[in-house]
Amino acid sequence: MKSLIRLTDYTKGDIYDIFQIADEVKLGKYSDILKGKTVVLFLPASSIRTRVTFEKGIHLLGGQPLLFPTETLDKKENLKDVCGYLNNWADMIIVRHKDIKVVETIAKYADVPVINAMTDSNHPCEMLADLYALSKIREDFTKDKFLFCGKSGNIGLAWKEAANVFDFALEQCCGKGYEIEGLKTYNNIEDAIVGKDIVCTDSLPSNVVADFRTCQVTKAVMDMANKGAILNPCPPFYRGEEVSEDVIESEYFVGYEFKKCLLEVQQAVMVWCMKNRTIR
Repeated sequence: MKSLIRLTDYTKGDIYDIFQIADEVKLGKYSDILKGKTVVLFLPASSIRTRVTFEKGIHLLGGQPLLFPTETLDKKENLKDVCGYLNNWADMIIVRHKDIKVVETIAKYADVPVINAMTDSNHPCEMLADLYALSKIREDFTKDKFLFCGKSGNIGLAWKEAANVFDFALEQCCGKGYEIEGLKTYNNIEDAIVGKDIVCTDSLPSNVVADFRTCQVTKAVMDMANKGAILNPCPPFYRGEEVSEDVIESEYFVGYEFKKCLLEVQQAVMVWCMKNRTIR
């Protein structure tokens, strides 16, 4: 069964296949691959970008989305039994839940592909969209030097997953005590930015913002990066915290354009999973 739980479950070849499908989706291919099929989504009420792109994507592929709040999965009922019933009606399941073990359990018992729409451990669809967007503006993004600014959490760990798959150089800038194991880290952005091409950030909980005061990405900081460097903050970003107002309004910021790719890439993931589906 082909599902998407972690990027490291995929090969580079798999991901480039998904990118090719995303190109084909843009040309109108696969518009009926989900015709007559039902996709069950478990998403929190606060979800904006994930919900819009998945629901619209399912519709454009001819399918029917059925949305439930994530808390539905936290009831007393055993997830094995939840899947036992969903196997009768669902053709795909998309899950956003804090605990990746919940997603893994659903994938274990579901007879259909399961897509991880974000956990506290990673965010594979977001990474695929960002990497796809990079592939459109870089001759070979694996040769770029990446810098992640933020604490150890799902976004930083997702970038580490991507670096492990594609073997690109990734370093971190963070306050002391927030390091991602296995990455070279800096505690000062002016040191970290030197030689970097792709700068990625993650928003910070209010209680740790002060610990990252030497890590804020500003326009002046981006001016110190390599020529042609870009800033790709993970939304939601907060002006005046992990990024400055002036850098978001600068030519370095690519966030809106990169996230446009979420629609086609998430459609491509669904298509890839359906094409590689095997019935148990």
